[in-house]
Amino acid sequence: MSRLNLISFLFIILSSQPIVADNMENNSRLVYDADLSDYDYGHEVSYFPVDSQRQKLKMAYVYLEGQPGKPVVTLMHGKNFNAHYWMPTAKYLQEEGYAVLVPDQLGFGKSSKPANYQYSFSALAHHTRALMASLEIKTSIVIGHSMGGMLASRFALMYPQLTQKLILVNPIGLENYLRYVEYKDTDFFYKKELAKTAEGIKRYQQKNYYDGAWNKQYESLTHFMIGQIQGPDKERIAWVNAQTYDMIFTQPVITEFMNFSVPVRLIIGSRDRTGPGRNWKKPGVDYELGRYDRLGRAATRLIPDAELYELSDLGHLPQVEDFARFKDVLDKALASSE
Repeated sequence: MSRLNLISFLFIILSSQPIVADNMENNSRLVYDADLSDYDYGHEVSYFPVDSQRQKLKMAYVYLEGQPGKPVVTLMHGKNFNAHYWMPTAKYLQEEGYAVLVPDQLGFGKSSKPANYQYSFSALAHHTRALMASLEIKTSIVIGHSMGGMLASRFALMYPQLTQKLILVNPIGLENYLRYVEYKDTDFFYKKELAKTAEGIKRYQQKNYYDGAWNKQYESLTHFMIGQIQGPDKERIAWVNAQTYDMIFTQPVITEFMNFSVPVRLIIGSRDRTGPGRNWKKPGVDYELGRYDRLGRAATRLIPDAELYELSDLGHLPQVEDFARFKDVLDKALASSE
């Protein structure tokens, strides 16, 4: 190796080290308040006033205009997420001509997070309907991911006249969890939330969402959570997160899947093994929670007008893990809605 090439090589090695260190240091310095005031969604965020349970609240949302005659698509986020992770999907849908509504539900994202509130899927669906009415949205294709799948299901059951089609992307709630697991008081989840660390958040998502893989995109989706557990409102965030866990266990939707009166499409990354409560199953229960390679098919059999699209080797976030493959099945799921 020539002296010039050696110097160039050493410069590359040495100059790369501070970049890695800076990235790690930046993560450790992430700080966000309860409303994610300084967290950028990359699109204009609007706010809808909500008067509920004797409180004046606000519901954040992103709305992307579509082409005349194309349906509106409403995207409902999961529990460990907010409207921001839907933005690549929203942008793609807008490019295809759809108008797109992406709300942050109360208790999540940039929306209000009241500590004294009775959180329920019915209440969140009610507020989403009011938001849609304010935007003069008369019907919408509703897409829900993870916990958002439970909310989207409740919305479709409550407001079938507003739901043009329901699309569930790796929804939780394909099992009635309290049939298999012990009930836990909200204080249990509050303690777990308070104990969260940045490294613990990464380990959980790396193992459970991405099958051990990790990259900058995956990491970026943890930033808002890391910033909030390191922020000034850590205790309030922990308590609200604990309260919204209760919905998952006490407000099942799978027991009503046979009552859907709208077309339903399920997009399932079949590697997914998400199973809330698996660490505190009832004594003697040997049922295996979270077998999405089975759950999608079982749910499809329950629903009167359902189609299933399975994505082998993808997990809980197929729209993040492999957008190209997700996009292809999303197009198929949307096709009959034109």
